[in-house]
Amino acid sequence: MYAIVLQLSPIPLTMRTIFYNIGSLQTMDDKLPISFGNAIIVKDNKIESIVESIEEYESSEANLVDVGGRAIVPGFIDAHNHLVWAGDRFNEHNLRMQGHSYVDIAGMGGGIMQTVTSTRESTDEDLLAIGKSRLMEALRNGTTFLEAKSGYGLSTEHELRLLNIVNQLKSETNLPSIHSTWMGAHAVTPNHNYESYTEEILSEQLPDVLDSGLADSADVFCEPGWFSIEQSEDILRASRQGGLDLRMHVDEFTDGGGGELAAELKVMTADHAHHTPMDTRITMMEAGVVTGFLPGTPYFNGDQWPDFKDVQAQSIPFSMATDFNPNCFTNSIPFIGSLVVQRNGISPYDALYCVTRQAARSTPRSDGLEHGVIKEGAIANFNILKSRHWESWCMTPSSSPVHSTCLEGQHIEYQ
Repeated sequence: MYAIVLQLSPIPLTMRTIFYNIGSLQTMDDKLPISFGNAIIVKDNKIESIVESIEEYESSEANLVDVGGRAIVPGFIDAHNHLVWAGDRFNEHNLRMQGHSYVDIAGMGGGIMQTVTSTRESTDEDLLAIGKSRLMEALRNGTTFLEAKSGYGLSTEHELRLLNIVNQLKSETNLPSIHSTWMGAHAVTPNHNYESYTEEILSEQLPDVLDSGLADSADVFCEPGWFSIEQSEDILRASRQGGLDLRMHVDEFTDGGGGELAAELKVMTADHAHHTPMDTRITMMEAGVVTGFLPGTPYFNGDQWPDFKDVQAQSIPFSMATDFNPNCFTNSIPFIGSLVVQRNGISPYDALYCVTRQAARSTPRSDGLEHGVIKEGAIANFNILKSRHWESWCMTPSSSPVHSTCLEGQHIEYQ
């Protein structure tokens, strides 16, 4: 289990904290995109202002943090993360190398059901510890906010259990904040087919999830061989009627029409979208749907990359996220950035936009504060990098580029 040591500066949130001697500051704010030598003033969890000089504050009771000429970028937002589950499936890559497909491996007793079994057999205490460790790892890699899905319970009892564990993790301090997503519509257990399980979801599981108040969003794995277009639409419409925001897994293995449904329903984000046709991507954009690319998935599975450059050429904005799960074992947004910058020709700025400003569109904070940007009034979430160059955020795939983090106004140093 991954563990790190955090050193928290015990500064009252009512006192100003001033981060100064900044090497380069990439704010992701159109009004002040990049500057040198500025200082960030933080108070009450928020960014109070960005100033050129700290002379007027040097005699005050403000807490001064000399960042040593290092660069600062916004805190990363992981907009697609399967956070809580147990067990591992590292053997499956070897099976894929032998020619077995995702569907083949599921039929052999692997895949999602193997993780479901391991998760159900784990205690609440174990799952809570697993989730906390993964959140600490994500934070060490600069993630200050993430979306956490259920989906490895696949019954009313076990899905509510996972949502409860995520809710407990939300109350933990000095860890990334969480947007909680119910994904009971992830797969089916052997005692169900997709028709019977969809009926159970609509009649039992979803009503109980809504009554619990534990979920912010609903997600469905809409893919040929999993939940059909019709089943996905029924679940998503019922979820929206119950007050949940909508997310989707679409077109991961083939063009199954998920993108068209995403556009029709105007969901917040349609993720994977690996095989979504370009005309559908444009329709999604026009409907306000965020395309969510998950570069780690083709990397770990040995698949071809999505058509990032073609999508950019059509001026279609997209987010990126880790897709942390048993077959995509990374909680590092900087690693995801490295994949698209160093292997797919995306600029460091555009990649950073995808995991900050664009990710904030699909994964908002429950308190309504702006995040994914360094500007006056936004939440004080930002990363102090090890380098004076802000571009370094995506240039060290084997280690974290983050020296320390301002999380919800508190300065956290890593040892």
